Parts: sequence; C-alpha cells; structure tokens
Amino acid sequence: MFIFLYYNAMSGSKINVAKQAIKYIEKKLHPEMILGIGTGSTVNFFIEELKDFKHKFAGAVSSSEASSKLLNENGIEVFNLNDVIDISFYIDGADEVSPQNFLIKGGGGAHTREKIVASASNEFICIVDSSKMVNSLGTFPLPVEVIPESRSLVARKIISIGGTPNYRTGFITDQGNHILDVHDMDISNPIKLEAMINNIPGVVDNGIFGLNKPETVLVSE
Repeated sequence: MFIFLYYNAMSGSKINVAKQAIKYIEKKLHPEMILGIGTGSTVNFFIEELKDFKHKFAGAVSSSEASSKLLNENGIEVFNLNDVIDISFYIDGADEVSPQNFLIKGGGGAHTREKIVASASNEFICIVDSSKMVNSLGTFPLPVEVIPESRSLVARKIISIGGTPNYRTGFITDQGNHILDVHDMDISNPIKLEAMINNIPGVVDNGIFGLNKPETVLVSE
C-alpha cells in the first residue's frame, strides 16, 4: 500500500510540473516553432500534456529513441537536428539540480543527446519534483558515456581523479556505447569537472550540465 501511494504521489508531482511547463510555453507557441524534447518519466508526462497543443507548433527534436517513439504515437512530428535551424525551448528533467541550476543527468543513459539538443536551444527548461533539488551535486552517481573499447581505460582514469566507476551492465546507449556510473566524485566545481572527464580519451560525454545548465527550472512540490 505504501509503495502504491508513493508511486501515485510521485506521478502526481510529475504531472503537476509537466502542466507548469505547458503553461510556461503555451502562449509563446506558433506554427513554425520547433521544440526540443528530453527523456525520462517526467518528460513522458510532458509529452502527454503537449499532445493537446500539437496544432500550435511544427514539431520537435528528440533526445532519444524512446521519446521519439512517444512523440510519434501522440501525433507530434519528429525532426532530425541536422534539418533544424532554431529550437525555441528544450524541456527535460534531471536527476539532481543544484542551487546554481547545475545538473546531473543521464540516469536514463540519454545525456549525450540531451546535452546536444539543450545546447542547440534558445532556452532550456528543466522540470523536476522537489526531491531532485540538492545543496550540492554528487549523491546521484555521475553517468559517463564511453566507447565500449575504452571502458576499462576510462574507469582507471576516473579512479585516478577520485571517482569509483561502476559499469552499467547490460545497458547500451542509443549511440551504441556503454555507461560508467561514477560514485564518490567531488563535484564542487561542475564546469571544471565536466571538462576534465570529457578530456579523457574514450569518453563521449558525462552527465554534468555545467556550461549547458538550464535557464529556467520549474519545480513541483
């Protein structure tokens, strides 16, 4: 019973913040507008709300195959980023949000494409429930996407800078790569650490959103 009530409460919070995001962008929608859409359970609720407004915008660029499938199922056209010049808003969730709006993302393994679409957008709107708000990043393990052949090398390099990497067994990203979930990292300087990890040969991208942090964070209680 407790688990069922907790699930309903979490779902209610996600629906609430999805509705907040719709309210935030609704009056700004126009027929030529392209939206950027993230990945994850909160974004799934946002897509369900967004379908009622699909006649007011052109379509979306998606950050994952899962979100693309859900967008198509709801009658929202999905565009390739290469074919799009302007993305007005990027809407996505997060695993952790700091007081400075720095994020950890990638619990669903889609952070590389999420960061690409976020960087291509005019405004990044992060939608989360209050449990994702933290005083400092790092309780949630930091996902690092790696080329499969480099996984052991990258793991050793991460250990050398203080992290404890765990291979996400059985998971393959949309790009065909692996994920290391890194515990015990000092993320007091997110921008510096984001660049440091990304400079390790074999790393595709990591889940710190420092340079690409959201301009707007909407929080559901």
